[in-house]
Amino acid sequence: MIQTVDIIISTSYICLILLIGLWVGIRHRNRSKKNEASSYFLAGKSLKWPAIGLALFATNISTVHLVSLAQSGFDTGLLSGNFEWMAAFTLILLALFFVPFYIKSGVSTLPDFLEKRYDRSCRDWLTFVSIISAIIIHIAFSMLAGGIVLKTLFGVNIYLSVIVICAVTALYTIIGGLKAVVVTESIQTVVLLIGAVVICMACYQKMSGWGAMVDALHSEQQSIKLSMLRPSNDASGMPWYAVFLGYPVLGIWYWCADQTIVQRVLGAKDENHARVGTLFCGFIKILPVFIFIMPGLFAYALAQTGRLDLTSITTIGAQGQKVVDSKGIYTLLITQLLPSGLIGVLVAALLSGLMSQVSGALNSISTMVSYDIYARYKPNLDDKKLVNVGKIAAGIALVFSLLLLPLLNKYESIFNGLNDIIAHIAPPITCVFLLGIFWKKASAKSAKLTLWIGSALGAIVFTTNKIWVDNWFAAIPFMMMAFYLFCVCVFLQITFSIIYPVEHTAESDVLYWKSWRAPLAAKGWSGIGNYKTLSAVLFITMAILFYLFR
Repeated sequence: MIQTVDIIISTSYICLILLIGLWVGIRHRNRSKKNEASSYFLAGKSLKWPAIGLALFATNISTVHLVSLAQSGFDTGLLSGNFEWMAAFTLILLALFFVPFYIKSGVSTLPDFLEKRYDRSCRDWLTFVSIISAIIIHIAFSMLAGGIVLKTLFGVNIYLSVIVICAVTALYTIIGGLKAVVVTESIQTVVLLIGAVVICMACYQKMSGWGAMVDALHSEQQSIKLSMLRPSNDASGMPWYAVFLGYPVLGIWYWCADQTIVQRVLGAKDENHARVGTLFCGFIKILPVFIFIMPGLFAYALAQTGRLDLTSITTIGAQGQKVVDSKGIYTLLITQLLPSGLIGVLVAALLSGLMSQVSGALNSISTMVSYDIYARYKPNLDDKKLVNVGKIAAGIALVFSLLLLPLLNKYESIFNGLNDIIAHIAPPITCVFLLGIFWKKASAKSAKLTLWIGSALGAIVFTTNKIWVDNWFAAIPFMMMAFYLFCVCVFLQITFSIIYPVEHTAESDVLYWKSWRAPLAAKGWSGIGNYKTLSAVLFITMAILFYLFR
């Protein structure tokens, strides 16, 4: 149970992060008075590879992941680990093919890049979609997961607890800018990883090792939980081919074309730091399967062998059967397996996930609103006014996210709900970025029409499946739906590019790869820190891991 010492540890952590964020952000801005906007939004482009890698990971991993990946480990085993390990391949794409253009073009936002490659209308549409997705996916879902955990642990109102934590996060984010976000994210990543390792070790010790867990799964005829690549008839609806066809559509949008994620790369000191930091994050992404999903799998084995009490999350169904609400499994592991004091550390880890996700998204929203919307209509604004507009935008976004919580709380699984929404947003954006970078003939008008039609099609399919749940569309797994929508978007853009041929400007003519060898032309650092060497090592490592856990 929660003791006073746990509350003291958790509260102290929140205060410490607030003070560090304010101190770092204000100190950095005082040193960068000449270019206040760049200092606030992009940390003066001074970030080095360790901070970039840790900040990318921290922005990706939130309380949603700690709670929902443990839930998925309990329900379906290692299956959801595909989202974590497939990300490594996408980060290789980001480092090799996308980063050079982002750094070379000197853009402050990804919509800005899209304007340079295509036209202004593409920039406007991506700005709108990116802001909406940041509010829903990066902020609101994280708030919801954090609120559920805090309510379960402390018995406080879900909305009140989220408002307090987010107010603290917004304070240092809005005042301190990207430098404050990245430094606090780096600290919070370490805290989050320590907390996750602690609960994983507690599960391992309680189960008496890996072998005992495997034996328990065998005895329950649940060995399939150890497999990440499932057959076509698997009940999960995510067979192996859906992983390899559907995930790249979601992953390329999320890791290569989403402002909230890529902003850490845009703040890099130079191209080498950007590339190596991205690949560093790819290596860190190996860990979540073992420290986020595995505890849920151990929890299932512990429950089956009578060593974990599920009474507090078990209810009686309409037909008298026992129903386990697995959303509370991570909280259950914390309270039953850890001593007082360590519980406070785990709560601090959960708060780390929530705060880093929210802070990263708020900074990205403020950047896009300032550069991509307000500066367009007020081009002669000084840096101070541009920063103030970003701060106001971040505050409004936070309030709007809070208003969405009751609606998003209707999803039975937070993780599945989040990915379901991404699957219908990502296809047109992934298509436009991929063809824009790899195909010379991708025209501005084709990109604009693909973004409009593809987004409308995704919205129609999503809405139809939620209103008429018995239609045949609704039976298609969301990963395959993402792939099908992506194929439609590719067909649309190629067709429209033929109808409306490309007319390159001097700027857009250098923003696509002339050949597949071009991305590897830069020498990079010597030794093990070379981006080519790291890419090869990461690719081989992930291939071996997928083979071992196939």
